[in-house]
Amino acid sequence: MKTMTCKDLGGPCDLKLIGESADDVIKAQDRHLKEAVDGGDTTHAEAWRAMQGRWRHPKKSMDWYNAAKKSFAALPED
Repeated sequence: MKTMTCKDLGGPCDLKLIGESADDVIKAQDRHLKEAVDGGDTTHAEAWRAMQGRWRHPKKSMDWYNAAKKSFAALPED
């Protein structure tokens, strides 16, 4: 298990996201952003829009995804 924060993935807060893989923490951040915005948290709105838009631009999204995976791989195990 490894831990990244919302901020590590481009969000505004220090919520810890824990997973076995980079995909696990990315999915956890996606859920966190959606829940925060749905709950009226405006501080997460920009990151939520960026996350939604990321997948509309394949090259840019793959750059972000590969950077997130590389950052995750470099972390020590919890």
